[in-house]
Amino acid sequence: MAKGKILCVGLVCLDIINVVDKYPEEDTDNRCLSQRWQRGGNASNSCTVLSLLGAPCAFMGSLAPGPVADFILNDFKMYKIDISLLLEHTGCSFPASVVISNETTGSRTILHMNSFIVGDFVRRGVDISGMAWQKRGETPCACCVVCPTTGTRTVVLSDTNLPDVSAEDFSKLDLSQYKWIHWEGRNAEEQIKMIEKVREYNSKQQREENRITISVEIEKTREPLYQLFPCGDLVFISKDVAIHFGFHSAASALRGLYSRLRKGYVTNTDKEKQQKQAVLICAWAEKGADALCPDGVLVHSDAFPPERLVDTLGAGDTFNASVIYTLS
Repeated sequence: MAKGKILCVGLVCLDIINVVDKYPEEDTDNRCLSQRWQRGGNASNSCTVLSLLGAPCAFMGSLAPGPVADFILNDFKMYKIDISLLLEHTGCSFPASVVISNETTGSRTILHMNSFIVGDFVRRGVDISGMAWQKRGETPCACCVVCPTTGTRTVVLSDTNLPDVSAEDFSKLDLSQYKWIHWEGRNAEEQIKMIEKVREYNSKQQREENRITISVEIEKTREPLYQLFPCGDLVFISKDVAIHFGFHSAASALRGLYSRLRKGYVTNTDKEKQQKQAVLICAWAEKGADALCPDGVLVHSDAFPPERLVDTLGAGDTFNASVIYTLS
């Protein structure tokens, strides 16, 4: 693996996970099997997986100070994640999610709301030096209910007023520390400006190994996020996005959406700058994952289900981190 850190830019939030043996009916009073706090957020989760795999990594995102932030920071530290880029916003609430995890099916349902996070990052040893602390806004929170029997998780998220990382925040980074920067698609207009900064940095590097690989995740079906398609060297799209565009398999989605990626070229001389065409990847749950490469070759990997499904919380974030780790 090449030297340098892997930086993930995006959300960190508090997940409040409720484990149940079946999904609760509306307007009923139920006892859960267990409940726990957990650091969440796509970019945050990917950092955790990268750290567990042994890759030096850093997180950049926004944080609202308070008890939840203390928990998040401690969790980052436990996973040895660099959090020097965290951005603190006083007067804001920390985002949180309530997750219903179905132990029977393995599903998880997530309810998002913003408000707890830095402590958890710190506890898990995640570098959050790039966290963008915001002076206004609330931390997002998601409520998760997990069913141990089925492995399902149900999530409800409430985004609050905590600002995302801005291009101005990002401009203060020393890019020479990083070999790969991954963006969780959120405030696309600002993220495009950040990516342009990296492209500018790369254009000044004479040696290929000094250039930063750019990856983006387009998970949500929000029109502004589709601006990110041509921005990455590697682009992850979700099953939801594929279905939104009318596709019913990973392979058909990749074939249909590949034209949205940037048009690359490869020069014949080492002295000239090279811009390779991007790779598009789509995971499709139990059906595995597919990737479409610049040479037109479609690569497929089957899913390898464990003997017992715990839950699906963070499955996509784990997949993304594993791909980044392998390719970096």
